[in-house]
Parts: sequence; structure tokens; C-alpha cells
Amino acid sequence: MVIRLGDIEIDTPVFLAPMAGITDLPFRRLVTRFGAGMVFSEMVASKAMVAETRRSLRIIKSANDDQPMAVQLAGCDPDIMAEAARLNEDMGAKILDINMGCPVKKVTAGMAGSSLMRDLDHARKILEATVKAVSIPVTLKMRTGWDDDNRNAPELAKIAEEVGIQMLTVHGRTRCQFFKGAADWRFIGDVKKAVSIPVFANGDILTRENAAEALRQSGADGVMIGRGSYGRPWFVAQVAAYLKSGKHLADPTFDEQKAVLLEHYDALLSLYGDEVGARVARKHLGWYATRLPAGDQFRSKVVRMTDWRQVRDEISRFYDDLDLKESA
Repeated sequence: MVIRLGDIEIDTPVFLAPMAGITDLPFRRLVTRFGAGMVFSEMVASKAMVAETRRSLRIIKSANDDQPMAVQLAGCDPDIMAEAARLNEDMGAKILDINMGCPVKKVTAGMAGSSLMRDLDHARKILEATVKAVSIPVTLKMRTGWDDDNRNAPELAKIAEEVGIQMLTVHGRTRCQFFKGAADWRFIGDVKKAVSIPVFANGDILTRENAAEALRQSGADGVMIGRGSYGRPWFVAQVAAYLKSGKHLADPTFDEQKAVLLEHYDALLSLYGDEVGARVARKHLGWYATRLPAGDQFRSKVVRMTDWRQVRDEISRFYDDLDLKESA
């Protein structure tokens, strides 16, 4: 199925989710290169975007090979959201995504993220102001509702379609669930039935089979992958191949994984600087190693290292040892 957002056509309906502290430029570029249909930036606060803080500008930084990429905005003030949207369009953004799904307290306490699902009139004002402010496509990511007694995603979906939102993504949990319990893919089907625009299913897509089942239960047009991509920038492409043809693409070889991780590590150092980049990289190092033999030992060793050069050498040693054992 081809997804059309304005003039943009996307023929791979498997997307990388926006994730704070994860989907920065280095990670997005890797996932894009392996074969994602679309990738999303980390969430950027609209107020910070208007103020053009250094961090907000770094979040939306993109490259020609990081496309198609959507910039995700969060905020509670329609006028500021509109201004942030215009700024992003002026800076070259091709797609904007509005966050009404983040469950984190510091976001919801400011009446942004998933807290907007408690006030659909205000949510409408934000959606309408953002859509009217730009000529590029605007999409929306949300949850099933605030809590089990208020699962109003279908109602918000109808509002979104009415004001010009071109695509929806639904995480199959309420805000009050955070990431506990299981994602309700069947309820996403209620959202799909409520609108005619594309709907993507999100939540608990950790295997290829999860993706297929999420589509079966929801009737969604595609899937958006978040935590399943941790340490596996190739996973989105594996899901896409499986959904298209049933083909199981193998994981990269240990030697190929080493090259990917070293590239990722170097890109983080380049983006953030050696000291901050090394700290940011620690979580990624753990995720890359978590499914590998002796991964726990590798992770506990590198997180204690303070010299990025030592970390880089240890990455090479770890994967070279795996490669030798596999060959033997």
C-alpha cells in the first residue's frame, strides 16, 4: 500500500517512531539506510523551537539521506505550535507530526502530550492552528485515551481528520498505562473505522509476527516501531520485508554489526561532542549487545569506561571475538 502525504508517496508502511533520546540524526540515518518507510525526530517542545534553543535545533537536524523524516512537535498553546510549525517548514521540514501521546509527567503536567486527550476542544484548536500555519502535511500521534474510562481516540481521530490531519498513529495504551500491560491493537481498529485517512498501529511491536498480528487485529494501514528497534536499526527493514513477502531477513553478520555500531558511535561523538556523545552512546551499546553472547559482560565493562577511544577498541574486540567463535 502506498501512503500519500501531500506530494510525498511512501511505499513502505513501516515507520520508526519518535523517541526522546533515541531517534536523533545518527540513529535515524541508520534506520533509513536499512529501509524504513519513514522516520520521526525526537519530540521537540514548540516553545523551545520558537526560542530556537540549541537543543531544539539539534533535535530537528536532518540530512538528505535522512528522508522522508517527520519533525514531531509538542505543546499546549495553539499560537506557539503554529509558529513552531512555520519555523520548521521554513527550515526545510517536509512533514510535521503533533504529539498527543507522550505520557511523561513533565509533559502532561504542562497540558501537552497525552493530557490533550482530556480536552478535545483544546486539542482541536492546536490541530487546526498547526495545519493552517503550513503547506506541508501534518500528522498526529496519540494514545487510546487518558485512562480506561476515557478511551476517546476515535473521537479525536474524527476531529483530526476534519481539520486536515493527513495520517494518524495510535499507541495501543492509555496514558495511565504508560508502558505497562499489553497494547490493545483491536481498539486501534475502532480508530481505523472512524476515519478515512491512514492509521498506523504502534505499541509492543517487538517481532515480525507482532507486526503482522497488530495489522490483523487493527486493520491499520501500517505499523510504527519504537522499542523494538533498540539496538537493531535493521529491525524496521526486517519487519517491512516480512509484511511484504513473508521473507525473514537475517540479522547482519557480527562483522557487519560491528561496522554499524562503530559508525553509530562515531556519529554520536560528532553530533554531541566526545564527552556527551560517549554518555549518550552507553544505552545504545547495551541495546546492541543485549541479544548477543556475553553481552551483559560487554555492557557492564564499557559503561564504566571514560575514554571514548577505549570504548571504541572494546567494541571491536567484542565483535571480533564473536566472529571468531562463530567461524570456529
